[in-house]
Amino acid sequence: MRSADPPIHGHAQRLRRQAPKAERLLWANLRNRGLAGHKFVRQLPLGSYFVDFACRESRLIIEIDGATHSTDEERVRDQGRERYLKAQGYRILRVQNADIYESVDGVCELILATI
Repeated sequence: MRSADPPIHGHAQRLRRQAPKAERLLWANLRNRGLAGHKFVRQLPLGSYFVDFACRESRLIIEIDGATHSTDEERVRDQGRERYLKAQGYRILRVQNADIYESVDGVCELILATI
């Protein structure tokens, strides 16, 4: 991170560089309007949160869930995050890592159906 970069921008860049494999696989299908012409961005800062992927024009957030969303504490934190994001006018689609590994095409179909 260059010293002139705002902290949020630098944090988003780090998250993109360190993206888990499932996020990279899905991003390969979403980037450059690759999903039926819809523009997605990744690691978008919204309030104090960073969302995995967002399509601003359809107000859809896609969250990729791995093993880190399995405890009661993590689920409570996710619920608070979802309340905030929904209050900003977004819909949230949660996708499991395993679903992306098993059928990234199926996940893309689900995203299109949700849009």
